[in-house]
Amino acid sequence: MNASQVHHCVENVIRCQATTRLLLAPFVTLSLHIPRSQPFHLQQRPFHHAGKHFPCTRCTRSRSCCQQPHGIPRLSRCLKKSCSAATTVPLEPAIHPVFEQKTGTFQYLVSDPATTDAAIIDPVLDYDKCSHTITTTTADSVLSLVREKGYRIVRIMETHAHADHLTASFYLQRELAKHQDFKPPVGIGKRIGQVQSLFGQRYGIEAEEYEGVFDKLFEDDEEFTIGTLRAQAMHLPGHTPDHLGYKIGDNIFCGDSIFHTDIGTARCDFPGGSAHALYQSARRILSLPDHVKIWTGHDYPPDGEREPVPYVTVGEHRQKNKHLKDGVSEDDFVKLRGERDEHLAAPRLLHESLQVNVRAGRLPSQNEAGMRLLKVPIKVKGTGAW
Repeated sequence: MNASQVHHCVENVIRCQATTRLLLAPFVTLSLHIPRSQPFHLQQRPFHHAGKHFPCTRCTRSRSCCQQPHGIPRLSRCLKKSCSAATTVPLEPAIHPVFEQKTGTFQYLVSDPATTDAAIIDPVLDYDKCSHTITTTTADSVLSLVREKGYRIVRIMETHAHADHLTASFYLQRELAKHQDFKPPVGIGKRIGQVQSLFGQRYGIEAEEYEGVFDKLFEDDEEFTIGTLRAQAMHLPGHTPDHLGYKIGDNIFCGDSIFHTDIGTARCDFPGGSAHALYQSARRILSLPDHVKIWTGHDYPPDGEREPVPYVTVGEHRQKNKHLKDGVSEDDFVKLRGERDEHLAAPRLLHESLQVNVRAGRLPSQNEAGMRLLKVPIKVKGTGAW
C-alpha cells in the first residue's frame, strides 16, 4: 500500500466516526475526535510488535489479521478491516430553531458538528402587509447566528412553495456568497415546476422570472449530505403536491405537514392538496422509530397557554396528536380535515407569498416606472354596476 492509499483509507476511517483513537504503530498514529454526545464502545484486541502490546482498536478478529511473519503489522489489512466493517456511530446534527412570531414560522439552522458545514431550512423574509414593506430582520438574525457559530452554509432548502410567508432564500444566498467561498444552492422538490406554472399563469408572471430559479431539484427519497451528515429528501404530499420533508439523522423537518400535538396537521385545501395524501405522508413519518424528532414548520400556540414548540417525537405524536394519534383511520382523518378546512380563512399573505416564493425569493422585476409590483385580487360582493 502506497502513501496515497494510506491517506485515502485513513480519511475514510475518520468519516466512519467509529473510534476515538487509531493506533497504527510504527507507521501512523492518529487521534479521532468524536463529540461527547456520541458515546460508543468498541472492543480492543492487542497484537504483538517487537515484544510490546499495541491495541488494535479497529479489528475484532484474532491478532493474526494484523500480523505478518517476523512480527510486522499488516497495515493494509488492518486499514481495510477498519474501513469496511468497523462499528459506526451516526453523527447527529446541531439544530438551531429560529421562530418568526408574526407568521408563526419555524426556520432551522442545521449543522454538522464534525465540519461546521450547515444548511438553512425554510427561511423567512419579513413583509408588512399594511405598508407593503419588505425587510430582512429575521433573515439577518439567521446570518448573525451563522457568523456566531462559525458555520459554512452549504445548502438552503425549501420544503415547498409557502403560501403564508415570503422566503428569504435568495437574500440569504446572495449575502452568504459575499462572506464565504461559494454561493450555497437553493433546493426544493422536483415538482415545483407544476406549482410555478399554475401560479405564474394565475398572477401573470413571466416564465423567465420563475424558470430555473432553484439550483437543486430533489428527487423523491434522494440522499445527500451536509458535511458528513447523511440526509434524505422525503416526498410528503398533502398540504401541497410538491411538499418535501428532510430527514437528517434522527430528525425530520416536516414543513407544513404535521403540527404540534394540540393543533394536529396542516390544511389541505390549496390547489393540488389532498387529505388522503397528507394522511399517508403523516403515517410514513410516524412509522419512524419513536425517538425520532419531528421538527414542524409552524406553531400557533393558544394565547398564554404555552411557548412555541419546535419539535415533538414520533412516539408523542402517536399518543397525543389530535388528528393522527394511533387509532385514527384515514376516513376519520379525511372527514375532520375537510370539515376544518371548509371554515379556514385564506392565509393573510397568500398572494404576496406565492408570487415571491415561486421566484425562489426573488422580487418582481421593476417596471418602466421603477416599481416592483405584486398583484392582489379584488373581491366584489353584490351584482350592482360591476
